[in-house]
Amino acid sequence: MTDPNVLSTVRVPLVEEAAAEGRTKELYDAIKSRMGIPFVPDMFRLVSSRPDLLEVVIAGYGGVFNDGVLPRATREMISAWSSKVNGCPYCVGTHNWFLAQFGGSQELTDAIQDAPSVEELPIDERTKVLMRLVTKVGTGAFRITDEDWAATEAAGWTNEEMLEAVFTAALFAFINRLVDGLGLGNSVTRSRIASQPEEATVSAERLAEGR
Repeated sequence: MTDPNVLSTVRVPLVEEAAAEGRTKELYDAIKSRMGIPFVPDMFRLVSSRPDLLEVVIAGYGGVFNDGVLPRATREMISAWSSKVNGCPYCVGTHNWFLAQFGGSQELTDAIQDAPSVEELPIDERTKVLMRLVTKVGTGAFRITDEDWAATEAAGWTNEEMLEAVFTAALFAFINRLVDGLGLGNSVTRSRIASQPEEATVSAERLAEGR
């Protein structure tokens, strides 16, 4: 039932796709269909021995990436940058790959990988204001003030967009800690998603939807 190829740093059993049964198989099929990729990312497989927990992870991930008020590229940028802030290079690579799929430039993905602060990212000032807000979610959400919120709103972001941005950053605080706490972040230098060939893409339908 469990994957014999998992490196020793992963602390929990991962259910192989070929061996998945029942609810786990249903969830695996749903993940591949919704993400438009031919395999189940290992982040989801971390909780594959507990389908009830897998459903929670899928629901959170789907809440951010299935639909949204922010462009998909913006949500991926927030995900990758939040992972950088949280010290999870595994997730940075994964969501930089998705960011590139949804129109992010090589300059931007390189900067997310290497830049020491939001100020160094090649984005416009309006977007930097939003990214300063989401950075605080990772560095100390209790430090977010009414003034921060008002400044972001004054830059032209709606409350609905700010809610989605903060939710995305908060979700990745959870995902990053799940990946690192269960040992996946230490198991490989790059995720299977980030290791795909350059010509690999998400499904045409997903790109057309911008989701």
